[in-house]
Amino acid sequence: MTPRPAMTADLFPDLPVFVPLDEPARAPKKAKAAKTAAAQAPVPVAGAHSAAPAGDAEALARSLDAHPDYRVLRRLLPRLEWPDTPGALRLRVVVLDTETTGLDAAKDKIIELAMLRFEVDMATGLPLGRVEVFDELEDPGMPIPAEVQALTGISDADVAGKRLDAQRVAALLDGADLVIAHNAGFDRPFCEARFPLFQDIAWACSFADMDWKAQGRSSQKLESLAQELGLFYDAHRAEMDCHALLAVLTAPLPKEPATNALATLIAASRQPAYRLSATGAPFESKDRLKARGYRWNAEQRVWQTRVGSDTALDAELLWLRAQVYGTRQASVALEQTDALVRYAKRSGDFSERSV
Repeated sequence: MTPRPAMTADLFPDLPVFVPLDEPARAPKKAKAAKTAAAQAPVPVAGAHSAAPAGDAEALARSLDAHPDYRVLRRLLPRLEWPDTPGALRLRVVVLDTETTGLDAAKDKIIELAMLRFEVDMATGLPLGRVEVFDELEDPGMPIPAEVQALTGISDADVAGKRLDAQRVAALLDGADLVIAHNAGFDRPFCEARFPLFQDIAWACSFADMDWKAQGRSSQKLESLAQELGLFYDAHRAEMDCHALLAVLTAPLPKEPATNALATLIAASRQPAYRLSATGAPFESKDRLKARGYRWNAEQRVWQTRVGSDTALDAELLWLRAQVYGTRQASVALEQTDALVRYAKRSGDFSERSV
């Protein structure tokens, strides 16, 4: 049985409900087939019918949602207005997503860029006032691969002759304190290649900077995180991905309901981060390193991980001493980054630390 999500319908009372209804059965060709189909037909849920008036849809959805055998997904409606709090301490945030011709920022191009700009109340971690929306297409100057067209629905005809409005992009980024993307390691290089002013803004990643597993989530994928909130949307278009990410970021965390992912990411962006290379780690420790979350860098031939604060670094060094290096003398390589460099193609500051 699929567990019911921690978020209930009560948190999203203004979202419409789309309940799947039984399609009319085709007339069977043989009487035997008709008898079999009738025998296998599902037993209807009490109170449900195939022509529920629109006004009854929410009541029907709530009834289904309360049943242990059903989960109801509501279509995500973008939220563009939030309560304002005069005098609140504010941070200016941009949520961003791109669609591109491929995976390599050195040769592929952006075909769609979407941004949501808003202010965040530092006391609550929630947006304040109006959300400003930007979503435009751009002709990449090359054919869009068939697989990208199939994934995004964006065709060569859609982007023909179109150009991102550089002035609007600059206006949205003017004064921004933080850019958040769900895969900043992908989006940031593309954005910096197209608009160098992205280099001067701090970035955070809602995929890598959030420990979603610790929050009880089975997947870090944006669609899965939204579904855990009882939401579905048209994915792989940049603007709707941004709206979905904002909904995920502003929802209370399952294990820490007094806060949300937006507040967590803002706090993390103000901490140093480290890429730690377990240099000289003995071969027999590879399974422990892998289980710990280290990844093998084949080019540098070293196990690496990323830690998000000085406190986390100290804890990781203690673990390496106890579980990997033991009594042997060892040092690890560190690359320290801050949010201005993180997820860019630029390097941070390198050093070594004894274990």
